[in-house]
Amino acid sequence: MASALQANPRRLTAEQRRDQLLAVALELFAQRGYRATTMDDIAEAAGVTKPLLYQHFSSKRALYLELVDAIAQNLLAAISRAVSEADGPRQQVELGFAAYFRLVVSHEAEFRLLYGRDHADDEELGRALRAVEDAIAEAIDPLIDAGLDPDHRRLLAYGIVGMAEGASRRFMEHRRPESDAALEGEARRLAGRMADLAWAGLRSVHAD
Repeated sequence: MASALQANPRRLTAEQRRDQLLAVALELFAQRGYRATTMDDIAEAAGVTKPLLYQHFSSKRALYLELVDAIAQNLLAAISRAVSEADGPRQQVELGFAAYFRLVVSHEAEFRLLYGRDHADDEELGRALRAVEDAIAEAIDPLIDAGLDPDHRRLLAYGIVGMAEGASRRFMEHRRPESDAALEGEARRLAGRMADLAWAGLRSVHAD
């Protein structure tokens, strides 16, 4: 998304301009973190004036929260589509992980934004990111069908979310420049390994 950080001299529609500003902000937040990124930085990188930026977003906080919501919706939609195509529980687990890690390797900036912790003491932003985790856990919960009570299922769902996040952080910390085909292969490997671990654990779960 490096091109998003270049000024765009074309006259854009309001919707196109908003999309451009979101793309630029995403890249800067992912690279620098929330605190170190200013609205001046975003306006300069997008090649617009700060008043124009404020026409679209009332504050840096509002811009960041909109990005978090959009990323969450895209992630949930991808997982939902994937598991709906599965033939059974085991395949649901693997296809769900595959959808998740495919986005991790192809949209790294989005996950760097989600997993950023430079605003850990900001309650509102922390709630927004926890809401993403909550939404993913809620999507996973119905897939855990082992005769468990709701609290037990939800606990396991959050455990799976934590596994996926930990593996994603590890991947991003050690990522090497690779071709699209190689990244797709890496996504499949990550998904397969995490699905094996999750499925082995779920199969051994029993009601208290």
